[in-house]
Amino acid sequence: MEIAPYTPVDEAQVLALSLRAWAPVFEKMRPAVPDYVYRAFYPAGWAARQAADISSYLASEDLTAFVVRENGRILGWIGLRTHPEDRMGEIHILAVDPDAQQRGVARALMDHALAFFRAAGLEIALVETGDDPGHQPSRATYEALGFERWPVARYFRKL
Repeated sequence: MEIAPYTPVDEAQVLALSLRAWAPVFEKMRPAVPDYVYRAFYPAGWAARQAADISSYLASEDLTAFVVRENGRILGWIGLRTHPEDRMGEIHILAVDPDAQQRGVARALMDHALAFFRAAGLEIALVETGDDPGHQPSRATYEALGFERWPVARYFRKL
């Protein structure tokens, strides 16, 4: 496996693997979220929203992203943001192809991101994920890497 900066040539593979990776996440998340909230966030379905969000992120001018390749195939990717005012780096997005999961791809990407943040002089790393059953593997990965959970509550109310 090799980690390299994302280039626009990678977009189709990155988008496709992200949607494959997140299909089981959203399947498990769906019943855990109030219907009116889910419909508000994903009126055309989760895949359409995620594809649009990924495409927007990949087109942004301040893009920092890396891909993991093996034999020319992208196995996963990570998108980063820096917040120098807070001396903080943010793992904005992470996806690993289902066929490459449980092979250390996420760990390699996270380690690369943390090294990137340290080299930039940042002191804190942030990653957010859901508290629903679909995101349990993500939480386990982040906790295994030493991330500490910040107690945050997000509430919704139908109007």
